[in-house]
Amino acid sequence: MEPYDRHIPYNQLPPLPPETQLYLDEKVMDKLMMASRRLAELKGLASQLPNQSIFINTIALREAKASSAIENIFTTDDELYKSLSYQDDNYLEGPAKEILHYREALWKGYQEIIQAGKITLDGIIGVYQAVKQTGDGIRPYQAEIVIKKRGWGSLVADTVYTPPRGRGVVEKKMAELINFMNDDAAYPIDPLLKMAMAHYQFEAIHPFRDGNGRTGRILCILYLIQKHLLDLPILYMSAYILQNKENYYQDLVSVTGARDWKRWILYMLEAVSQTAEYTTHKINRIQALMEKTNGLVRDNNLSVSRLELPKLFEQPYIRPKNLLSDKIKSINTAKKYLSEFESAGILSKQKVGKEYIWFNTELMDILSD
Repeated sequence: MEPYDRHIPYNQLPPLPPETQLYLDEKVMDKLMMASRRLAELKGLASQLPNQSIFINTIALREAKASSAIENIFTTDDELYKSLSYQDDNYLEGPAKEILHYREALWKGYQEIIQAGKITLDGIIGVYQAVKQTGDGIRPYQAEIVIKKRGWGSLVADTVYTPPRGRGVVEKKMAELINFMNDDAAYPIDPLLKMAMAHYQFEAIHPFRDGNGRTGRILCILYLIQKHLLDLPILYMSAYILQNKENYYQDLVSVTGARDWKRWILYMLEAVSQTAEYTTHKINRIQALMEKTNGLVRDNNLSVSRLELPKLFEQPYIRPKNLLSDKIKSINTAKKYLSEFESAGILSKQKVGKEYIWFNTELMDILSD
């Protein structure tokens, strides 16, 4: 294998999988067992929930926020949830818009996986297009894309990596990657190990002009769903990557420059393990809050015959129009219900623009933690 030069397109990027001796040892197997166990616990907990859509929406939004923050797209929780409440009224702007596009992309990819039953190039492109809100696809072969890191005190950006380039090169490498992910007979490797390998390979191929990081992290979640390790996109993995961002990029580079697959795979397995444990804890807290709210409804003799109580947990900010359904057909009726919950101390009210919205403070605290 030729020495790697970060200034030259990495067209010699080897196909997957790497040689077994580069990654498989007792330490990796121990970490794999822990990650698999915690992921199974999370899947089992989620399968017992009476209304999974609540947790999908809330966890997916946290994933979107953290994944966007990795790309230095920041917003406060308050701005994000207000934007979510008003997304149908052209209220979206700035970072919040980027974050909600990520969540849209996550759902788009999930639907594609359910329909196709496998990872496809069209599905990956669809996720990318939703992330970036573009009609663009695989970057053209002549585009001179380089990955740069700008250092303090320097006006010249340092080239960190130059992805593969050339007529048909990216397309060929993407086809090899997708085949590796889908064909378990030809590549009988534990799916968590394959996910880690595939994530590196995707980032190394860098198939799009921009948005590769966010698209690649969504692809990780979708792959776990395809392999039935998860039923729903509820693994909040970007939070771990954000907290360990420097190691994330260093470990990616270590594979490219030194073929240090073990270091990278250990990082990704730890990300899955800690994320699964964290998400399980988060879901338990939200479920406990729902049970507490049910108790307050009973104690205060609130009439909720027409109100779908889970609606109060889909997002922290609730507009009256969010409650409209076949049973609640008018804004005034929705306001009446929200005001009753406010009187019971379950919700609080804020004025945003010209209207009032209601705020589930305890849910916000859980999501922001």
